[in-house]
Amino acid sequence: MGELTHRSVLLEECIEALNIRRSGVYLDGTLGRAGHSREIVKQLTSGRLICVDRDQAALDAARERLAPWLDRVTLVHSNFDQIDEILDGLSLPGVDGMLFDLGVSSPQLDDGSRGFSYMHDAPLDMRMDQGTGRTAADVVNTCSQEELRRIISQYGEERYAPQIAGAIVRRREDRPVTTTLELVEVIKSAMPSKALREKQHPAKRTFQAIRIAVNDELASVERMLQRAVPRLNRGGRLAVITFHSLEDRIVKTGLAGFARGCTCPPDFPVCVCGKTPDIRLVNKKPILPSEGEIEENPRARSAKLRIAEKL
Repeated sequence: MGELTHRSVLLEECIEALNIRRSGVYLDGTLGRAGHSREIVKQLTSGRLICVDRDQAALDAARERLAPWLDRVTLVHSNFDQIDEILDGLSLPGVDGMLFDLGVSSPQLDDGSRGFSYMHDAPLDMRMDQGTGRTAADVVNTCSQEELRRIISQYGEERYAPQIAGAIVRRREDRPVTTTLELVEVIKSAMPSKALREKQHPAKRTFQAIRIAVNDELASVERMLQRAVPRLNRGGRLAVITFHSLEDRIVKTGLAGFARGCTCPPDFPVCVCGKTPDIRLVNKKPILPSEGEIEENPRARSAKLRIAEKL
């Protein structure tokens, strides 16, 4: 999808969710193609936008995409779960809004050389930050069979995880699995013919699982939530877009915890814990993309937007 046709997921809904003040300070923790960032910064006059991404390529591209507003933008190469370090480094006690569009970005999927896609042959990498950490090849070729089964089952919710893990281990005894299409063939070899005829690509769940493991994605989401809410200014908004059930469960549960008040047992006559809610949930149920958006951008189909406001 080209630059001129790319449209960020739930764009209008996110801008409305943030309730932007022109002099406010905002953080886009998942810069990507800068679609959300561009719409946020357009609304700022004396305000400031902090754009964070693990992928240096996204930051480099953003200098051009955000060029008219760079005087209001700060680009930060970091993981979005490092909110305390990022804000402390900028001498900011808090911000007026944060947006997190989770999962792999379109440029990473579209660049076959990055190893995220099961449709293009490339080295097994899958790192969002190519400068650090283990690659997908490391995971596939060094994890035990039981650990591979756990990763594929837990992170990919793949019912054939035991068979796929076994096939990977047998294959690597002969030679390492080093490319995406090699891994696709191993996955297919482990699945029954009825699974290969399903509408969804047979490697989709396993690739998702390995990508999550490589980038420590679910733990990063948990850390982000626990650090983001305390750094919101009063009245500030937190908007989070998830793309699969594992992420959404973490976000839903985490926000519910911050929105909960008294934790005393129900039979206590009076509250002794003194706990009050930190946030209110702006939308009880997640906001979903319209049919029109899904038709325009099929990748938006599984997106869910949850919004909270700091009390």
